[in-house]
Amino acid sequence: MKLGIPGLALASATAVFGISVAAAQTAPPAPPPMTFAAPPHKNLKVLPADISGPQLIATMKFFSQSLGVRCTFCHVGAEGQPLSSFDFASDAKREKQTARKMLAMVHRINEQDFGVHDFSRVKVTCFTCHRGSTKPLTAPEPGAANTVPPPPAAPAKPPERGV
Repeated sequence: MKLGIPGLALASATAVFGISVAAAQTAPPAPPPMTFAAPPHKNLKVLPADISGPQLIATMKFFSQSLGVRCTFCHVGAEGQPLSSFDFASDAKREKQTARKMLAMVHRINEQDFGVHDFSRVKVTCFTCHRGSTKPLTAPEPGAANTVPPPPAAPAKPPERGV
């Protein structure tokens, strides 16, 4: 079968179009995985010096969620910039100093008041008081619905039995 010039042009255009569609459907290259420094980390004063990178990141994420903040709340860096540009070791922010004091307090409460020595079983955490707020929540918010339950009812007297 003879295609001729129009048929050959159509077949070529179809092949080029098919190749371009297939190329467009391939996934873009994956971004490089985020890497964090391996122990020893710099300037750890409360957390263990031998904490692993993934454990440190999980701990920082927990702090972030417990207080409803991002890394720049405690660490020197610009929001939206790569984490590699942050100075995590810096003690320039007052909030980092406060966080260390709060961690020492939580550790003491768990150990002395609750006898917790296995810190995977803590009773008190940052979230216990902060509940997603930078300031610990010490009382119900003004105007909040009455959350105090009523006093328990007096126990019913047992029915008297006839003699």
